[in-house]
Amino acid sequence: MSKLTFIGAGSTVFVKNLLGDCMLSPALQGMEFALYDIDEKRLDESFQLLQHLKKQLNADVAIEKYLDRKEALRGSSYVINAIQVGGYRPSTVIDFEIPKKYGLRQTIGDTIGIGGLFRTLRTAPVMLGFAEEMEEVCPDALLLNYTNPMAALTGIVAGESKIDIVGLCHSVQACVPELFERLDMSQEGVKSKIAGINHMAWLLEVSRYGEDLYPEIKRRAREKQQSKHDDMVRFELMDKFGYYVTESSEHNAEYHPYFIKSAYPELIDRFNIPLDEYPRRCEAQIADWEKRRDQLINDESVTHERSDEYASRIIKAMETDQSVKIGGNVPNSGGLIENLPREAVVEVPCLVDRNGVSPTYVGRLPEQLAALNRTNINTQLLTMEANRTRKKEPVYQAAMLDPHTSAELSMDDIRSLCDDLFEAHGDWLPEYK
Repeated sequence: MSKLTFIGAGSTVFVKNLLGDCMLSPALQGMEFALYDIDEKRLDESFQLLQHLKKQLNADVAIEKYLDRKEALRGSSYVINAIQVGGYRPSTVIDFEIPKKYGLRQTIGDTIGIGGLFRTLRTAPVMLGFAEEMEEVCPDALLLNYTNPMAALTGIVAGESKIDIVGLCHSVQACVPELFERLDMSQEGVKSKIAGINHMAWLLEVSRYGEDLYPEIKRRAREKQQSKHDDMVRFELMDKFGYYVTESSEHNAEYHPYFIKSAYPELIDRFNIPLDEYPRRCEAQIADWEKRRDQLINDESVTHERSDEYASRIIKAMETDQSVKIGGNVPNSGGLIENLPREAVVEVPCLVDRNGVSPTYVGRLPEQLAALNRTNINTQLLTMEANRTRKKEPVYQAAMLDPHTSAELSMDDIRSLCDDLFEAHGDWLPEYK
């Protein structure tokens, strides 16, 4: 049976979700799970939890832990990537605190913008490192990338290695259920189509038995906007641009130049935007883990319910040749979305079977949606160039073309901010000239 390697296996809860899904699949019994992490303590904790879960679920799987990455990868058919280079401390804190000194505020900072830019620069060399090892010890393996910034990192690996890669994010499968629950609408019989780029894919079509549901969705959304709620940015974008976007309002608040503006501080309250949300979330998760760690790791009765994540479904489809449809992040090299750059990574419906991940042709997005996507793609492509050339100039240009950053700071301040971030991240980044 096949081998699955999990890079970043110290992410214990995420490991439990993805590998627990695999344990619950009858078709995946007999698999070997190879766990790897640079943090030996966290690796041991994940290993211990999975052993308890294996026993509780009566799963026929082998679980091994590795401190040697290449050996963990050797002979694998599937590799899951869930790393965070630099961690919350120091790197994420740096990504938030230094821009704040320039008056540049963020919410999540993991996709584009200053935070996403430097997160890419410190993560890409590590991913290319294990992609190179994969070429040597498991060249036919499929890399399932869960690490953000999804589009840029997936594009870098696809462009600079021979490894097959697909980027996976839960925002596609969560989009319609969360929208309908928020608007108190029934999901029965709903049919939808989603495409765009990661964190900014669009609900292009949504219907029930042939009836277009957008008019009712927009009517209810306008009513909802009369009082504060946690999805006001997405509803505002839908009102002005006509379509609902997959990722959350706290994310989309910083993907566009319209919401976080020092000249209009009232917008923060008006659209209920949670500035510094990711640091708060990280602090809460760390505190919660400290409280729950011993109980979770030592709980021999630990169990699991199937999640909505794609990984186990992809592996099952490839192992059994029973096809499944997913939303995947893949290169647009074949013109899957005609009015987005061929060099971009797009998020489109994909079919998965024994032949692997096969993206489907979407055609043209409504022009206003493609235009919004391109504003983010601009920074992604320049970030990819910066990683390839190891030159600072594309880094400066990527930052200057970021919609939120360019709306707030001068070009000189943007260059100065980037230089401060280069210095603060130090050895977490390769040398840039």
